[in-house]
Amino acid sequence: MAAAFNRTLWSAIGSAIATEARAMYNVGQSGLTFWAPNINIFRDPRWGRGQETPGEDPMVASAFAIEFVKGFQGGSGGSEEDDGLMLSACCKHLTAYDLEKWRNFSRYTFDAVVTQQDLQDTFQPPFRSCVQQGKASCLMCAYNEVNGVPACAMQDLLQKTRVDWGFKGYITSDCDAVATIFEYQHFVKTREDAVADALKAGMDINCGSFLVRNTKSAVEQGKVGEEDIDRALLNLFSVQFRLGIFDGDPRKGQFGKLGPKDVCKAEHRTLALEAARQGIVLLKNENNFLPLRADDVASLAVVGPHARNISNILGTYTGIPCRPKSLFEELQVYVQMTSHAAGCEDIPCHASNAFREAIQAAKKADYVIVVVGLDLTQETEDLDRVSLLLPGKQMDLVSSIAAASKNPIVLVLTGGGPLDVSFAKHDPRIASILWIGYPGEAGGKALAEVIFGDVNPGGRLPVTWYPESFTKVPMDKMNMRADPSHGYPGRTYRFYTGDRVYGYGHGLSFTDFHYNFLSAPAKLTLLKSSRASPYRDRVLRHAERLTSLDVAEIEESCDLLKFRVQISVTNVGDMKGSHVVMLFSRAPRLIRGTPQKQLIGFDRVHTFPNRSIETSILVDPCDHFGVVNEAGKRMLVGGGHVLMLGDLEHIVSVELN
Repeated sequence: MAAAFNRTLWSAIGSAIATEARAMYNVGQSGLTFWAPNINIFRDPRWGRGQETPGEDPMVASAFAIEFVKGFQGGSGGSEEDDGLMLSACCKHLTAYDLEKWRNFSRYTFDAVVTQQDLQDTFQPPFRSCVQQGKASCLMCAYNEVNGVPACAMQDLLQKTRVDWGFKGYITSDCDAVATIFEYQHFVKTREDAVADALKAGMDINCGSFLVRNTKSAVEQGKVGEEDIDRALLNLFSVQFRLGIFDGDPRKGQFGKLGPKDVCKAEHRTLALEAARQGIVLLKNENNFLPLRADDVASLAVVGPHARNISNILGTYTGIPCRPKSLFEELQVYVQMTSHAAGCEDIPCHASNAFREAIQAAKKADYVIVVVGLDLTQETEDLDRVSLLLPGKQMDLVSSIAAASKNPIVLVLTGGGPLDVSFAKHDPRIASILWIGYPGEAGGKALAEVIFGDVNPGGRLPVTWYPESFTKVPMDKMNMRADPSHGYPGRTYRFYTGDRVYGYGHGLSFTDFHYNFLSAPAKLTLLKSSRASPYRDRVLRHAERLTSLDVAEIEESCDLLKFRVQISVTNVGDMKGSHVVMLFSRAPRLIRGTPQKQLIGFDRVHTFPNRSIETSILVDPCDHFGVVNEAGKRMLVGGGHVLMLGDLEHIVSVELN
């Protein structure tokens, strides 16, 4: 979903899930509280659960959280005007959770040592947005420790969500995370201490039986008071009231008409297909090899262990698909004479004994599509990768098929994590590369539509694709910023200084696009006012050699600085299609740790050949031009801020008078 960069799509998917969940609840087949979405930052490409997240950018993760939660909870998201909920969404895992099991490190004992700069700049923004704009009714605290304190026992972390962000809902632990405080992290001496620390920190319920077994004795020992239990119960029952759980027969309520007819209905199956279409990323397309013309393809060979196994393309925590069809079945719709050979017995691909059959199939066919990549045997909960290369002998399979094929081949990659496919990127025998992630039940149809030109791909990578050499970087090192003096390259496109296989936001199309800035200011001036003067002396900063202002001190002026960037997008090719416009900014590098660039806005627009379309992106300088300093404060820096749109640049000068 993240590769679609489409807020409307994210909201629609949340809404569709809500409809089906309420329908199943009405017939006794579902609850109403769901622990989604996962909005942790995809910090390290080896992370096994990165596939669940919106990617590596905190602004995109924030936007996803807002749209998904609002759609999921019923549109209002629990606004003050109407705090009723269709479902309860839970943003997880608070916070800095992005390691499962790597070397001697485990998520149950890992201490995420995070600077204040990284915490406020990277890890916390999605959760803040989830609460303040998305109005989520649940937060989940993570297994790991943060700077020496278990997340579920970290009072300043959990209380900040209520006191500073205005969170109204319940906080749950991850499953058995309270037990972990005692049993694995040894943060406390007794089970009762673990219960007391978590409840007093602000957690309201534990996933698992630890509180059931140990809270009574914690009360008897005086470690947990009645007020702690009352507070937790109030938060829990408040959400249940908002869900209407105590309103009687659900079939007579607001959503009572929903039932079996609303599960797997045509509208939702179409949405699943559209999501798969929008998420496909075209990484390489030499000499416009794709799309293929079905009339010109007499025979097709599909090679790879994924091609006939629908479960390999569904991802983790997946429900039962409505009408699943494999990639092979959907490609066969376009070319009747389509053969399949696995090449590898499974995704780990430890043996090459099945290569021969695949090579023979490739030799006989006019065109060949090879489907390889990752599945849940390689990346999932409690399992991180150790390599960014294709698993086992998959690379050998791809190269063998490319050498045997009459024509250059099409390589299709599955899985959520980045892959080092440099060999394929530079091999002329591999004409096109498509990344489909975990595209779901309609992924086969979407892929076939793209390959044969019925759909123009428009997805973009939501993560940086690093080379295999990145695996030398310790996964337990949390720092986002590069440290050249120690050979540390940094993380994500915002800070990473090393080589890339494919960069963040990369994605090709079957057509070409030209941009123009139609309007954007050249100068912004924050004028001294009577309301501003009392705090000017406190917030003027000269330590970084240019005046900067603490955004927290000028909030009342921020709205006055907002502006819209008007953009023209022209499709200069001969094929219609949607296109993701991405607006980046580059701030003056006057605060230590300033990002190299930062995505500040995006929009997915539909275009037609030789026609232009206009869009606008709202820029909030206090947020988008702000830079978090080492103390964790967001500062608005004066000077020239560069807006970047493709190859175009526009400078906005910020004057702090």
